[in-house]
Amino acid sequence: MSDDATDFDPSLCAPRARRHGGRAARAAERAAPLAENLRPVRAGLEGGQYRPLTDDGVRRIHQAALDALEQVGLANAPASGLEILTGAGAILGEDGRVRFPRALVEDMLAKAARGITLHGREPRHDLHLQGARVHFGTAGAAVHVVEVESGEYRDSTSHDLHEAARLVQGLDNVHFFQRPMVCRDIPDNLEMDLNTLYACCAGTTKHVGTSFSDPAHVEPCLEMLHMIAGGEDRWRERPFVSNSNCFVVPPMTFAEESCRTMEACVRGGMPVLLLSAGQAGATAPASIAAAIVQSVAECLAGVVYINAMAPGFPAVFGTWPFVSDLRTGAMSGGSGEQALLTAGCAQMHRFYDLPGGAAAGIADSKMPDMQAGWEQAISNVMAGLSGLNMIYEAVGMHASLLGFCMESLVLGDDLLGQVLRCVRGIEVTEDAVSVEVIRQTCLGGPGHYLGSDQTLRLMQTDYVYPVVADRMSPKEWNEVGRPDLLARAAKRRRKLLEDWRPVIDPLTDRAVRDRFRIPF
Repeated sequence: MSDDATDFDPSLCAPRARRHGGRAARAAERAAPLAENLRPVRAGLEGGQYRPLTDDGVRRIHQAALDALEQVGLANAPASGLEILTGAGAILGEDGRVRFPRALVEDMLAKAARGITLHGREPRHDLHLQGARVHFGTAGAAVHVVEVESGEYRDSTSHDLHEAARLVQGLDNVHFFQRPMVCRDIPDNLEMDLNTLYACCAGTTKHVGTSFSDPAHVEPCLEMLHMIAGGEDRWRERPFVSNSNCFVVPPMTFAEESCRTMEACVRGGMPVLLLSAGQAGATAPASIAAAIVQSVAECLAGVVYINAMAPGFPAVFGTWPFVSDLRTGAMSGGSGEQALLTAGCAQMHRFYDLPGGAAAGIADSKMPDMQAGWEQAISNVMAGLSGLNMIYEAVGMHASLLGFCMESLVLGDDLLGQVLRCVRGIEVTEDAVSVEVIRQTCLGGPGHYLGSDQTLRLMQTDYVYPVVADRMSPKEWNEVGRPDLLARAAKRRRKLLEDWRPVIDPLTDRAVRDRFRIPF
């Protein structure tokens, strides 16, 4: 038996004498692609079942955030930002801080975009951000790649980034690709930004997220995107890249260069993730509730900024607070507190009815082991069940965002399949709870449901089967040579790369390489 066929569980099948077609036929039936509307899990399933905050707690956080904006405000706005914000009604104090009257925040919230679409280069990969629709993807700025075989960490490169994008192209449960690691093989910052962008776009047609190290880099990167899209008009019609923008340096301080980058992206038609990434106990309050307050306040300042520039511009409310291990001050992205922070932030974006995004799935563990499994699973499940629209850093991230692992990315696709099945929940329909199936089985029937029409009908549409994870009995596991999980992940990684086909046509690729230096 090949490694890729071992998702079979013999305990779910009828005795051998009653089988029709055998294991291979059933495996082939499960492997056959389903129509998108029949798949058991897919992008945009509705979450929202989990609510760690009470309604009163949500309202109190909202009021505290408005108090913080009105009384504390934000420091260090760039000159262009001051003009935009004060022109809309913000107040520049003698201490240099910009304060936001409640009426101004409420006015800009009324103008903010809702129900936005983050486009893929193929419409089938479009992400519709509204309500509690859930999407999982990558993100981060890891500086190392985790080599599973050697257990070593090495510098990440543009080739690694391109490979990760190629893998995501073939992973059904990873819905978008935001840059998860830094191209440390390219010392020049402009060339790094250009190659980061091209490595992502040349690897996948799913929506891409990127960032810029300097505001001046936005223009040449937009030039590249216009080439890929087939012209500026086509880019503006369906912008398939968004800017992940840390426009604030917590606590409550604007990041001047990032603000100017954000302004350039808005002018260029690129959707923006308004990202506030304080660390509870360090750059945000240690109280989980207060950390959410600060993040909400900072992102509301971003909502004012964006909508004062361009009312209704597509932006993601990126409340993205992290957690510190208060014993050491080190980041603890795999903690239960991190999972609670993310789920609480999801409730706040739903309170405002804004497209929202935050981080989950981060492992503090250095390798894809049991610790990584529980850290990634707990926070991804809670984020999904809370109805977060964009769940970033969901797969592949280790060592509290310092390392990215390709095998963990592949394993994460299986993990997210199970998470999405939890998000989908239990549909209680007339057919699902029909006693007739029970009656036919128990009264004169075979006494089990293994071959019933309902079982055969639901085995693909209601059940998710992992590609890499092992569900064999110990006997069968021994018979096939005791396959190792990481070895199976490495095998699927190789297969995905072998099956990948270029997603940018040769003429465009040549034109981009003639215009820019692309080393991979």
